[in-house]
Amino acid sequence: MFNKVIMVGNLTRDVELRYLNTGSALATFGLASNRRYKKADGMQVDDTCFVDVTLFGRTAEVANQYLRKGSKVLIEGRLNFETWTDQQGGKRSKHTIIAESMQMLDTKQQSEYGQNAYGQTNGYANGYGSNYDSNYNQQQNYQPQSYDRNVGNPYSQNTQQNNNMGMQGGNVEPPVINVDDEEIPF
Repeated sequence: MFNKVIMVGNLTRDVELRYLNTGSALATFGLASNRRYKKADGMQVDDTCFVDVTLFGRTAEVANQYLRKGSKVLIEGRLNFETWTDQQGGKRSKHTIIAESMQMLDTKQQSEYGQNAYGQTNGYANGYGSNYDSNYNQQQNYQPQSYDRNVGNPYSQNTQQNNNMGMQGGNVEPPVINVDDEEIPF
């Protein structure tokens, strides 16, 4: 079966880091992700999903070093169902995400000060929605980007270069970006 979760949200608490008997790092934190939608009567409603995230190894140490409560992060991993018995003998359960990769979405300035240069905490950094900012009344020069999934395949690169040269008159050759398919979060 296929079990994959990709979630973008903000930390609900600071990272808790501990080390296992094997010496491997284990970090946990809470993640909150919002979804805004309109009800039938036209009222906008925010629906927030809270989930605990578990990280292992070097990723856990990096999360502990750089993430704080409120930090925006993208987590990619698998869904896990945990069950236990509480102190009163009742059965308890929850879903958690076992992270396989993590991407910090705050800029360095946001992570240091909790806000951007305009004093706002508005949206994603590092390319995720970075065309949106507080100047929403100004017209943006938006140009869609396309990503070649066959980067690394010499035949597809030659074809892409030949096509681009024909469109641009052969004067300018676009840069080749070497991106591994596993690094793309979607």
